[in-house]
Amino acid sequence: MTFIQLVVLALIQGLTEFLPISSSAHLVLVPVLTGWPDQGLAFDVAIHIGTLVAVIYYFRDLLWQMVTAWVNSLGDGPQTTESRLAWAVILGSLPVLLIGFLFAGLIEANLRSPVVIAIATIVFGLLLWWSDIAGKRERNSEAIVWKDALIIGLAQVIALVPGVSRSGVTMMAGLALGLTRQAAAQFSFLLSVPVILLAGGYETYQLVLHPGTVDWSVLITAILISGVTAYLCIGVFLNLLNRIGFLPFVIYRLILGAVLLWLFL
Repeated sequence: MTFIQLVVLALIQGLTEFLPISSSAHLVLVPVLTGWPDQGLAFDVAIHIGTLVAVIYYFRDLLWQMVTAWVNSLGDGPQTTESRLAWAVILGSLPVLLIGFLFAGLIEANLRSPVVIAIATIVFGLLLWWSDIAGKRERNSEAIVWKDALIIGLAQVIALVPGVSRSGVTMMAGLALGLTRQAAAQFSFLLSVPVILLAGGYETYQLVLHPGTVDWSVLITAILISGVTAYLCIGVFLNLLNRIGFLPFVIYRLILGAVLLWLFL
């Protein structure tokens, strides 16, 4: 792949993984629109590693507290705010991991067309807008209970369809359940850790099964670009969220979906 292709795809992954606009849709669409060859499995692994490192590093203090509190809560240990949040992340991750394991191949083969992406982009953009308006936005992340985690986790399953956006649909569900924008975004980002970890692990497994020539300089560059971009993106998004809300992302999704329908229908 060319250096321009490397930089563009790594930047797109870093920018879109945690914004409610669907990273998978953009990574499917860019080669379609530019005529670039498929970037390959090794590159996909690299850019996912970059975004995984970014979210872990950004929430490193909270994640460490969650892990230690969760370990201490096993058996007869005390349940704390951090341990309950850890259990919520675990519960919320189970549906997508199970359904993804069972049906990822079917979804990959049948639902990656630009028209499907366009429809999902528009429909779930409008649902995100509705949930932001209709949601009470009164509850913080400490108020998340197992029912909330399960509902948000089930919503995350829908994001297996390109164009839905994993972060978008989980934030949408959180807002509909009455979470604040910050709480919905934070829980969505925390949910991304096991999902990206398992998805990246599966891709790595596939790469091991079908080894090829690997240009390590390309992969390291992709990891750095996607990781730094994702880290900055998380910080900017969380800082601006209460001021700008989700409307700019909804408008972007509607424009993108309309352009795709115009191009491919």
